[in-house]
Amino acid sequence: MMSSATLTRTETITTAKARGPRRSHVPGQKPFGPLRVVAFIVLALMAIGWLLPFLWAVATAFKTETDAASGDPGWIGASGPTIEAFTAILSQGNVYTWALNSLLTSVAITLITLTISALAAYAFSRLDFTGRKWLFVVIIASIVVPPQVLIIPLFYEMLAFNLVDTYWGLILPQVVAPAMVFILKRFFDAIPIELEDAARVDGAGRLRIFWSIVLPLSRPILASVAIFVFIGAWNNFLWPFLVINDTTLMTLPVGLQTVISAYGVQYAQVMAQAVLAALPLIVIFIIFQKQIVKGVATSGFGGQ
Repeated sequence: MMSSATLTRTETITTAKARGPRRSHVPGQKPFGPLRVVAFIVLALMAIGWLLPFLWAVATAFKTETDAASGDPGWIGASGPTIEAFTAILSQGNVYTWALNSLLTSVAITLITLTISALAAYAFSRLDFTGRKWLFVVIIASIVVPPQVLIIPLFYEMLAFNLVDTYWGLILPQVVAPAMVFILKRFFDAIPIELEDAARVDGAGRLRIFWSIVLPLSRPILASVAIFVFIGAWNNFLWPFLVINDTTLMTLPVGLQTVISAYGVQYAQVMAQAVLAALPLIVIFIIFQKQIVKGVATSGFGGQ
């Protein structure tokens, strides 16, 4: 005869078979419920709404000026795709010089901003000095100040230092980034202080600890901040437009706009200009999309 334990085990197996195979559940993974389906649908609609204008700009850039000005809603013009608009822009003005200026100034702004912001954030995170709390409050408050408010004072300051129509006049006003100081400080606060205490016991100074311990642990957030600063510097139009008049020192967005305005409104060339200006940023996003997403998640605005 079968024992009671064997009978119990048999009944358990039979019940489990009747219920069907169990679904494996990954720890930390939420079930795919109706709310997630709705969220995906909403996000997909928002993505389509963002992509449609960009795709329309690309389609218009490959039309002739006649097709672009005709008001035809078709994605492909009556004359078929053409690169006339791109050829016209690349053959006019100092496009390659403007692109090089944009690259040099954006890289310089990124490096200087990263250095200043990292040092300031580490000081606020680890050092205890008089007025530290109130000074950090001022930095946080300055985040909500629109940059356009400072345009006139900055321009007069550049005039006073004879920096108008110079690379330094273009770079220096863009290297102060309070938001990046806040982001980096928040990350530095999460680094265990015990690591620095151990290095201090071994005789390491403050700068040595910052260079050898804090910065290597902060590579992901530093990369994210660098990408954000570079994108902002590359896209900046207003300040370079005001402070630079020499065509050989113009950045790509400003230089391309002067070409368009000199020849009147030509819609295909306007869209080709937008595509050319955005192309380097699209390449950067494709290469560093993981760092950008991680930076948004750990920046303090998306949660950590």
